[in-house]
Amino acid sequence: MNLDRDLVSPEPEGDERAIEAALRPKRLAEFIGQARVREQLSLVLESALRRNRPPDHVLMSGGPGLGKTTLAMIIAAELGAPLRMTSGPALERAGDLAAILSTLAEGEVLFIDEIHRMARPAEEMLYLAMEDFRVDIIVGKGPGATSIPLDIAPFTLVGATTRAGLLPAPLRDRFGFTAHMDFYEAAELEQVLYRSARLMSVDLPADGAWEIARRSRGTPRIANRLLRRVRDFAEVRAEGVVTREVAATALDLYEVDAEGLDRLDRAVLGVLLRRFGGGPVGLSTLAVAVGEEPETVEVVAEPFLVRQGLLARTPRGRVATAAAWTHLGLTPPPDAFGAAAVATLFDDT
Repeated sequence: MNLDRDLVSPEPEGDERAIEAALRPKRLAEFIGQARVREQLSLVLESALRRNRPPDHVLMSGGPGLGKTTLAMIIAAELGAPLRMTSGPALERAGDLAAILSTLAEGEVLFIDEIHRMARPAEEMLYLAMEDFRVDIIVGKGPGATSIPLDIAPFTLVGATTRAGLLPAPLRDRFGFTAHMDFYEAAELEQVLYRSARLMSVDLPADGAWEIARRSRGTPRIANRLLRRVRDFAEVRAEGVVTREVAATALDLYEVDAEGLDRLDRAVLGVLLRRFGGGPVGLSTLAVAVGEEPETVEVVAEPFLVRQGLLARTPRGRVATAAAWTHLGLTPPPDAFGAAAVATLFDDT
C-alpha cells in the first residue's frame, strides 16, 4: 500500500466507507459547503413534498470525495423514502437494472454511483424507466423474441458521476435537476473539520483546523482522513491537542506539504524542472522518470497539479509553470510557462 498516496487520494480507501458513514450529515441543514446546490435542492425537495409526488430525477457531477453520495442519502432522508444504492459498473446487463427497478416501492430513491459507466443495454432501459416509469422485458431470442411492457412504481433516480462529459445526451436530458459539486474553500473545510472533530472527540483549536484545511486539496474526504492521521500523531506525541504546530509536524511526517502536494506530486514537478528544464515532456517519458505508470501520473497527480496552476497540458507535452518553479524554491527562467503573466501582474501593481 502506498500510504502517502492513499492519504491524499479523493477515492475511499479500505474500510473508509464505514468510517465516513459515522461522519456523514443526515439532513440538508447539516451539510456544509455547496451553498448554491443546497439551496436549489431544498426547493426541489420542498416542492415535491408539498405536491406529494416524487421530485425530478437528480444528477450530481464533480470530483470524488465532494459529497455526492452523502447528498443522495440526504435526499432520501428529507423525502422520508427508502434508498436503494448501486453503481454503474455493477449494471452490466439490462436484466440487472430490470431486477432493481421492478422491486422499487413508490417514491423510493434509487442512487446510481458512477452512472456514466453503465452498460449500454442497461442505459437504454433506463431512458424509458425515467420518463414513463415502465420497462420493456424481452422474452425469447431471435425472430421469436417478444417485448413485454412492465409498469414500475414512480421513483426518483439520483445519479452521480465524476465525468459528466461521458454521459450520453439522451440520459443527461432526462434529469430534471443537475448539480455540479465544486471543490471546497479552506474556510468551508474548517467547518467540516470542526464537525468531524466533535463527533470523533478530538481537541481541535482553530489554528489546527486551518492548517489541516489548507492541505486538504479542497476535498472533505481528504480533510477527514488527514484529521484522523493528525489525531493519531497528537495522541501519541502531543497530549491529544491538534494545534497548528502539531498538525504541521504530523502532515510533514506524512509528506503532505503546505499546499497539499504529496511525494508523487513533488516528484513529478521535480523531474519536470530539474531533469527536463520545465518541459514540454511527454506523459510516458515523465512517468518512466518518476517510476510510475502513465495512468497513475495522468489520473492521480496531474488533475490537482493543473488545478493548482503548477502544471499545464499542451499539445507538445506537460509543461511546468512559473508557479511550480517557485513552489520548489527554484528561480523560474524568463521563458517559463506563465512567467510573462506574472511579470505583467507585478508591473501593473
